[in-house]
Amino acid sequence: MSAAQESSVTVSRPASAPGTEPGGPGGAHSGQDPRVLEVVIIGAGQAGLAAAGELVRRGMAPGPELLVLDAEEGPGGAWRHRWDSLTIGRAHHIADLPHFPAGELDSSRPSSAVVPEYYGRFEAARGLNVLRPVRVTAVRSTDLPAVPLAVGDKRVGRTEGAGKDGPTSAEPMAGRQWPGGSRPGAQGAPTAGANGAAVPFGAGAVRRDTLLAVDASTPQGPRTWLTRMVVSAAGTWSHPYVPYVPGVETFAGRQLHTVGYRRAEDFAGQRVVVVGGGLSAVQMLLEIAPHTAATTWATRRPPDFSSADFDEVWGAEVEQAVDARTAAGQRPVSVVRTTGIPMLPAYQDGVRSGVLVSRGMFDRVGSEGVRFSPAVTAQDAAGLGPSAGSGLAVPESWDPYSEPTWVRADVIIWNTGFRAALRHLAPLRLRESPLDAGPRSFGEQRPGALGSTPRRAASVCAPVGRPAEAGRSDGTGRPAEEGRAERVPPDSAVARRDSGIRMVGRVAVAADPRVLLVGYGSSASTHGATRAGAEAARIALRRLRA
Repeated sequence: MSAAQESSVTVSRPASAPGTEPGGPGGAHSGQDPRVLEVVIIGAGQAGLAAAGELVRRGMAPGPELLVLDAEEGPGGAWRHRWDSLTIGRAHHIADLPHFPAGELDSSRPSSAVVPEYYGRFEAARGLNVLRPVRVTAVRSTDLPAVPLAVGDKRVGRTEGAGKDGPTSAEPMAGRQWPGGSRPGAQGAPTAGANGAAVPFGAGAVRRDTLLAVDASTPQGPRTWLTRMVVSAAGTWSHPYVPYVPGVETFAGRQLHTVGYRRAEDFAGQRVVVVGGGLSAVQMLLEIAPHTAATTWATRRPPDFSSADFDEVWGAEVEQAVDARTAAGQRPVSVVRTTGIPMLPAYQDGVRSGVLVSRGMFDRVGSEGVRFSPAVTAQDAAGLGPSAGSGLAVPESWDPYSEPTWVRADVIIWNTGFRAALRHLAPLRLRESPLDAGPRSFGEQRPGALGSTPRRAASVCAPVGRPAEAGRSDGTGRPAEEGRAERVPPDSAVARRDSGIRMVGRVAVAADPRVLLVGYGSSASTHGATRAGAEAARIALRRLRA
């Protein structure tokens, strides 16, 4: 896509036919909706629903002003894909949506059934009319003038003459339509970031003072909506991450990421290597160990067990540590580096039994196993926030190989986490430190990522029963090609740079006042997502209506 294509959109101006209004029964037909929405929310998981619910509670109308898009076939977000053994009881707790408590839930039922039911009740109670399945492919700037947004004491985004060609901030918002032939904003004019500072346009610059176009794929064909603001709540489940290890494509056994896990019985009698130092790895090891011939735990660092009280003070320290990174434009780190692993009795039993004992990390994969090596194994847990400097709380959980050692394996399970699903935001170029001087946008396919590698390498991380063809994450909560994991070689530019999207607070994107990002950084947890979603709604209303 050229820079010109990224910054403009051709808009048809037919009269709205019955049933084609945004959010209405016919709202997902092929073509361009003539109305201008106030907010489009991408993703209907915990964060997206929290934002939508708060907007509705404060007076925004679903349909004329607010539209929620979701890639799933029904309510529930990523919870729809959890394995059956993860019951509500084992999930410990699900965070309540704002002003809509979940109430007493059956702890024996799968969370993949209970949470979608709860989310569905919330959607109905708030009248959200979520459009499904709609897969957002891009969010783009247009040349269409937009009513300015209020950021602090500034009016950000006023294009020269916008008051003449379109509605002013004093005009009603509901059902706003721009007249045919709306004049684009003056080319070359300065724009402004979230802090109100002028940013001159240059080659390939993205306008920050115009309407946004949200492009999507629907069952009826391509679809585009125009909006003043976007709340991206796409989460992480659609963007599983797998680190690159030399030789991984030669492994003759089975490999899968957390997204492909279904049940422990699938590994009966097999030798399984579980990679990752977070809670998903810990819980999966304990679940599959009774069924396997052998399990081996692989972590780059010592397991970061923590004896801290997981209370509100601890939670605030975790959020502060994560927010400090995103405020500096750094990529969020893994959850466990800030939270640590709680010292639950079941986990301590796992250490004593030998199941939860890490042997370090491997530096090579062969056809029949992996080679552990001290050369790629750190001796420091490298915790952040409340986990910083805690040392090795459970020494018995750390027994790395002292010399290169091959371990036979039939299965490798990569419990190596996720990255934020942000590829749909690539045309906006929100990352402030590009990896190179070329036109690559944030979130584009990276060297070595699955989808750009040969098919043999691309297929090694395909979850069980999933297609191996390359795919892209669309950013709406559904995995590209049903769970395509991304591999990033250690010598790639991405691995050398710790860059991300610079945030102002928890949800505001520094580079663009039209975009709010929830489920990123400290708002990636269910509790954090609920608070961040409500916060995004309040910020959006201040910017839109001040």
